[in-house]
Amino acid sequence: MRLFLSTVVNKVDRKGRVSVPAGFRSALAGQDFQGIVAYRSFTGACIEGCGMDFMQKLSESTQGMDVFSAEQEDITSLIFADSRQLSWDPEGRVVIPEDLLAHAGITETAAFVGKGQTFQIWEPEAYRAVEAEIRARALLARPTLKMKRPGDPS
Repeated sequence: MRLFLSTVVNKVDRKGRVSVPAGFRSALAGQDFQGIVAYRSFTGACIEGCGMDFMQKLSESTQGMDVFSAEQEDITSLIFADSRQLSWDPEGRVVIPEDLLAHAGITETAAFVGKGQTFQIWEPEAYRAVEAEIRARALLARPTLKMKRPGDPS
């Protein structure tokens, strides 16, 4: 799986069309669906984005939940019921539905924020504020990450 890296701000036109960054389109190359999957984040004022391969992994992950449990009902509704498949046009643009744009407060520009296997779409000023909070927390907490070595089990 290729990764979504960097933060790119692009203009949103009156029809809700926005260019998906070339690097993000490249990360999605080779998938059956030529576009992105997007849904309203339930953790922030942004849009969650990914490829269909990641959605498949999410679906497989829900198989470990108790069927018809409140947790399974909530997570599948928050993600799958709200997800939209957004195909890109020949210029690499997608049309983001109005309710997704409104959820994120996006009007004129959108910040595509790489998150590794996924990405988020933010109103740029809102993301700058969130990023400042993240950096401040990291400065205080000094988080660490154990690196996997080749041959380590998944």
